[in-house]
Amino acid sequence: MSTYVVTVPGTFLTPRTDAERAALVRALRPVDPQGTDFGEAEDLDILSVYPGTPAFSLRLEVAAENAPAAEARASQIAQQALAAAGIEPESAPLGQPAITGLAGD
Repeated sequence: MSTYVVTVPGTFLTPRTDAERAALVRALRPVDPQGTDFGEAEDLDILSVYPGTPAFSLRLEVAAENAPAAEARASQIAQQALAAAGIEPESAPLGQPAITGLAGD
């Protein structure tokens, strides 16, 4: 089992309030990559919203057997967090997750 930092891109198709963004970050707090050496060194944020665009990225710490399992788990966590924040899946579609860091066993 390895610990991966996975970036999940997405797009807010409708504007999000500060309260919704804060709720999303709270829902993701247990998988904050700041707990990894990579996340700390890179000063990664759980949620990055790119100014002037509807694009965002979620960076998550996921334990998994391999990279495909980590990417699948990160997508699942991201979808659950969006739902917990009251953000409908169709208003914030997610893109293909990517492994952006790895900590050994």
